[in-house]
Amino acid sequence: MSFNVRRALTTGATAMVALGLVTPAALAAATPDHTVKVTVMASSDIHGNALNWDYFKNAEYDDSAHNDVGLAKISTMVKQIRADRGADHTLLFDSGDTLQGTPLDYYYAKVEPITESREIHPMAKAMNAIGYDAVTLGNHEFNYGLPLLATWIKQMKAPVLGANAVSATTGLPAYTPFIIKTMNVKGDKPIKVGVLGLTNPGVAIWDKANVDGKLEFLDLVATAKKWVPVIRSQGADVVLVTAHAGDNGLSSYGTDLPVENAAAMVAEEVPGVDAVLFGHAHNDVPQRFVTNKATGEQVLLTEPSRWGQRLSVVDFTLTKQRGQWSVAAKSSTTLNTNTVAEDPKIVTLMQSQHDKTVGYVNQVIAQSKEQLSAAESPYKDTAILDYIQKVQTDLVSKAIAGTPEASLPVLSIAAPFSRTAVFPAGPVSVRDMAGLYVYDNTLLGITLTGAQIKDYLEYSAKYFAQVTPGAPVDVATFTNAGGTPDYNYDQLSGVTYDIDISKPVGQRIVGLSYKGQPLAADQRFVVAINNYRQSGGGGFPHVTTAPVVYNAQVEIRQALIEYATASGTIDPATFAEANWKLVREGVPVF
Repeated sequence: MSFNVRRALTTGATAMVALGLVTPAALAAATPDHTVKVTVMASSDIHGNALNWDYFKNAEYDDSAHNDVGLAKISTMVKQIRADRGADHTLLFDSGDTLQGTPLDYYYAKVEPITESREIHPMAKAMNAIGYDAVTLGNHEFNYGLPLLATWIKQMKAPVLGANAVSATTGLPAYTPFIIKTMNVKGDKPIKVGVLGLTNPGVAIWDKANVDGKLEFLDLVATAKKWVPVIRSQGADVVLVTAHAGDNGLSSYGTDLPVENAAAMVAEEVPGVDAVLFGHAHNDVPQRFVTNKATGEQVLLTEPSRWGQRLSVVDFTLTKQRGQWSVAAKSSTTLNTNTVAEDPKIVTLMQSQHDKTVGYVNQVIAQSKEQLSAAESPYKDTAILDYIQKVQTDLVSKAIAGTPEASLPVLSIAAPFSRTAVFPAGPVSVRDMAGLYVYDNTLLGITLTGAQIKDYLEYSAKYFAQVTPGAPVDVATFTNAGGTPDYNYDQLSGVTYDIDISKPVGQRIVGLSYKGQPLAADQRFVVAINNYRQSGGGGFPHVTTAPVVYNAQVEIRQALIEYATASGTIDPATFAEANWKLVREGVPVF
């Protein structure tokens, strides 16, 4: 059964989309003790991985743990589980971040956008073929703008959920809040499985340019408290939450928005939830139980890593009591997709779009005078990151010409996104550049003072563990202190400074100067920065409130490609400058 969600919302009624499983047979009859088993599968954070392929290496995907990736692997595993459990016993969901992450996604968003070409997006094509029952919005679904997202949603056969993404003008849900799947039980009452989809509040800052004034993103816990009773009132016997949010209760953007990683909070604080299928954090969480504070019930949580490397499998045992199905037992695990082959059906389906993408990323755009590697970029000033700094500085400098800020010095911020990035000596391709700058960030220019820049660098330097003078320095362990990822270690060009890792956090920046002179606290600078950082990603100080003097929505990766194409040559002699280093009591670490 179903009814019009929009009409229900505008009239103050509750919303529901109820869908029956389209399968040739019904569930097996309930056993004499009225027990039925149901299996729910979940992927998350696919990030454009359709096939087991690394576009940056131009080879089959592999890592140190020999993981595989891609929806073609997921498809094989899903088929096996459906065959083992019975297709009528199973459901398949995804917890978001589908439309960004590989050149395949980029190609059909920017090179041949589906909004213009009318081609089916490869992620829609693959997910439709696999037979997803619902997909939840991740924060990266908003990266390429609302028109592309809307086109993809229309192409999807499965409902796309996001209960806490609401219209900024009406406050009503902008996307389907939930669905109810009805599973027919032969000779007995049907089982109804309700699924509430929640996306990440961080979209409001990470993609502010795309959603500001159009969408607002509400608190996950408050939204679940609103909708779970509605789902239960519509007869759901099992209630699942698919949440694009990690489970540690923390946020990368401070306290200005609802909690970013609230999956476990939903389990603890919202009565009536049986399980939370979550994503966003890219962790492999086979099974975790959280006690609901109100009911004392155990709520199951699971997360299937990233990129299709794992598939969460949740088994529910339901018993019939007083004419009502209830969950008697539940368990989950994550299965490694490197144990199966790719589904040839999905490989064939993806081949044309895959081949186009491979051709695109292998286009030669410039010649490099020498090999440049990012392997040491987290702890040494490397020429390959200086290339990013050079392009960003030149773009912002040209953009502010003729403005009141034209006389200000231009600095640039960049982080080591990939330790494996390399510009080979000789031909450099699109994929080489994309391998260096793996995110779809856009470029902004903001103004900061000398004092603010000092604060910023001190905050960034928390990335290093404290190592006393004379003690051995292990490059494998002294970075990423406190779990800080490489992408949250920012390096600044245009000024010179040392980082004393023998000092405590907050007291590490030494000799900060501009053109040989110490930075004055009130000296003003224009700083080239990406939109993720400027909008609050990583929680760096001052940048979210700093005046913006440039924001033309230029994608940094594309700017790098165009800059290299225009010059035809990548020569470190024209841009490499070692302006920072690690020290201990004035003695260089390297």
